[in-house]
Formats: sequence, structure tokens, C-alpha cells
Amino acid sequence: MQKRKTTTAAGRPSGTDGSDFSYRMVVDSRYAKVTKGRSRLRLLILVQATIYVIGLSCAFMTSSTKNEERNTLGIASAAVGLLFSFIADFACKRSRVNLLRLYTAASTLVMLLSVFSAVRSRLTMEERNSSGTTAKLELLGFISAQLGAVLQILAIIVTGQLVNNVSPPTKTE
Repeated sequence: MQKRKTTTAAGRPSGTDGSDFSYRMVVDSRYAKVTKGRSRLRLLILVQATIYVIGLSCAFMTSSTKNEERNTLGIASAAVGLLFSFIADFACKRSRVNLLRLYTAASTLVMLLSVFSAVRSRLTMEERNSSGTTAKLELLGFISAQLGAVLQILAIIVTGQLVNNVSPPTKTE
């Protein structure tokens, strides 16, 4: 016990005077890239989920105001997109590369279906002589689908970079 007090009384133990900095480990830059990519992807996922909620609510309100058939394609694509947003958030937190790849493929397909549904709804709006409220809801759904498509392109790029940085580097010999 006496010996321990004398070493701490001197300040720091020998060998830690700062001269050993060149032998210390350096954190690989890809870990910083992973952290930055996660934060970007989580922001994109949040915005995408918001767009899916807007699209889902527009599809429900449009079908309830016009008393015609429901926009099942729009409702299904927004609901599945919202589900895959939750999956992507989980995969981003846990660095699950396979789930991130699944999210990229599935959300791209969902976004294509959502854009198709919005364009189809917008084109048939003139034929139906929709009321002002229904036309505004369909326009909002159309704009959110187009904005979602742009965000999907960004999400593909960010997810690809994140997957490359999360995956362990391959050794070439």
C-alpha cells in the first residue's frame, strides 16, 4: 500500500510522460465515416418516414372524400415503405449490412410504386372532375411522391457508402 501511494504522489507512472504518442493506436478513418454515414442515413430515414406518413394520410383522405375506390396501391406502398423505414432504422443502429441492403432494394421498389400510384392518380384526376379538396390532396400526394423519389436516390448513395465502410476491408495479397 505504501508503494502505491508513492507512485501516485509523483503524478503519473513512468512511461506515460507523453513521449509514447507514436506507439499509440490510431483509429481507422472508416469508423469516423461510419458514424457520419449513420447520422446522415438516420436523418434520411426520418424524412422518408414522414413522407410515407403524408402519402398514407393523403391516400386515406382522398379515398374517403371521393366515395370511390380506394387507392390500394398508394396505401400499400406507403405502409410497406413505413415498415421498411423502421427496419432501416434498426439496421442502421446495429450496423446490419444485409438489412441495409434489403432496405435499399425494398424501399426503391416501394418508391417506384408510390410514384406510379401518384402519377396515375394525378392523370385520372382530370377525367373524374375532382373537387377542390380532393385535387389539393392528390397534388400533395404527388409532390410528396416526387420528393420521396429524390430522397430515395440520396438514401441509396448514403446507404451504399455506409455499407462499404461498415463491411470489414478485404485483404488483398
